[in-house]
Amino acid sequence: MNLKSARRDAANDAADSQAEIAALLCDERAAVREGAARRAARSQSNRHLRALNELARCDPSQRVRREAAAAIGRIAADLPEAFGALAGLAEHSDPGVVLQAARGLARAARATHDCSQQAVALPILDRLAGHPNEVVREFVAVERSRGSRRHKTSSGGGGGGDTHRDVSPWLANRLIHGDARELLARLPDESIHLTFTSPPYYNARDYSVYQSYEAYLDFLEAVFADLHRVTKEGRFLVVNTSPVIVPRAGRQHESRRYAIPFDLHPRLTAQGWRFIDDIIWRKPDGAAKPRNSGFASHRQPLTWKANAVTEYVMVYRKQSTRLLDWNLRQYPPAIREASRVPADYEATNVWEIDPAVDRVHSAVFPQALCERVIAYYSMLGDLVFDPFAGSGTVALAALKLDRKALLAEINPKYVQRIQSRVGMQIRASTLDELLEERDGD
Repeated sequence: MNLKSARRDAANDAADSQAEIAALLCDERAAVREGAARRAARSQSNRHLRALNELARCDPSQRVRREAAAAIGRIAADLPEAFGALAGLAEHSDPGVVLQAARGLARAARATHDCSQQAVALPILDRLAGHPNEVVREFVAVERSRGSRRHKTSSGGGGGGDTHRDVSPWLANRLIHGDARELLARLPDESIHLTFTSPPYYNARDYSVYQSYEAYLDFLEAVFADLHRVTKEGRFLVVNTSPVIVPRAGRQHESRRYAIPFDLHPRLTAQGWRFIDDIIWRKPDGAAKPRNSGFASHRQPLTWKANAVTEYVMVYRKQSTRLLDWNLRQYPPAIREASRVPADYEATNVWEIDPAVDRVHSAVFPQALCERVIAYYSMLGDLVFDPFAGSGTVALAALKLDRKALLAEINPKYVQRIQSRVGMQIRASTLDELLEERDGD
């Protein structure tokens, strides 16, 4: 076969392939149309642009619409006529189609040096920054941030890993006897790597009496708002809470149960804490306070109540336009290797851990729970904070795992208990003494 024949055969094969894609884009099966859209993107041909645009706009299958929009986005950098299709799809009612249009516009704007194409893409992306859908808005914010970081890098700016890893010496391994809110107000921005805490119970312990449930939630909201400021970019807040029962006022009244994890959650996400996981801490059956002893005698419907053997460990990440890979890259390889989670890690979100008891504090963390949270959500040398330190178990776990600890505790009895448990590994002081030390440095 001569070269001319080989070229003719190759052209015929390509034409046959394009014809096959065109036919499959019209197939009655949604999965086939979806696959054909992916093939059309790989072909980098404008032959299928009209069909892809029609699928993206009108196909009854959500998956097909989004794959067709993604296909147009992948060919837009090389096919200027695709920009018009993406501009139209940016107005679509399906936010998934809008997202794919935004991705295509952003990709093409980065790849092209054609100012006219950028002049089409950038105003659309600016408009999508105010889109009703949160995923679309976040995508645009990330793209803007990437552009800003590229500009800083090219002009000699940008941050380094040392700042992200740094722990202020005056905060390392300290116990502050005082109000967590006062301490948080004096902490520098982005100084904490991980917070693991269990807030005071609502009116269920002597040490936690509030005027109302709303006032209790307002108090926690204020604490976690300040905590957001002092948490390093993209790092974690882990909160252990559970519904609590406030006893009934009398025989003619019902007790009341407050769903603290669920009522606190929207307040945290509104502050910029990204929800990551809901971990269920399951205790043995015998650890629960009986709620159904009366039911056992009569077993009447409507009166059954569960013995609560679980608590919630809610995981949040400080919202960031950077992925977790960026956080990991702030540490040298030796620290990343030494921080690896043990091979026998828990793979599910149900953690079966026995509760702990303490002769001074009535509600304490099991050390096994603290160690697991700290191992999973921090690196060696990080600063781990507990604003409601209680008996100080977070500090014990942090020190054992070669992290540094910062605790706040307002109750003098619990401060003494922490000192007796942790000893000379952590220094206790008032907030004023801490600030004097900082200023002296």
